[in-house]
Amino acid sequence: MDEKRIAIKMVVDGKERDVTFEELALSNNLALEALVRLLVEKKMFEPNELMHTMETVRKERYRVPEK
Repeated sequence: MDEKRIAIKMVVDGKERDVTFEELALSNNLALEALVRLLVEKKMFEPNELMHTMETVRKERYRVPEK
């Protein structure tokens, strides 16, 4: 049986609702995509700037630890 793990419990309009990790991840991804699109449309930055910064962050986060 595929049992879903609950990430958070929310209360909406007085009703409790369980939110799974999968639902939470999808919601975060959708919100992030919408934010990036809006910032690009408003010319706050260019898509290539975002890609460069993402690569920089990836290298910082996943670098090999010093021995």
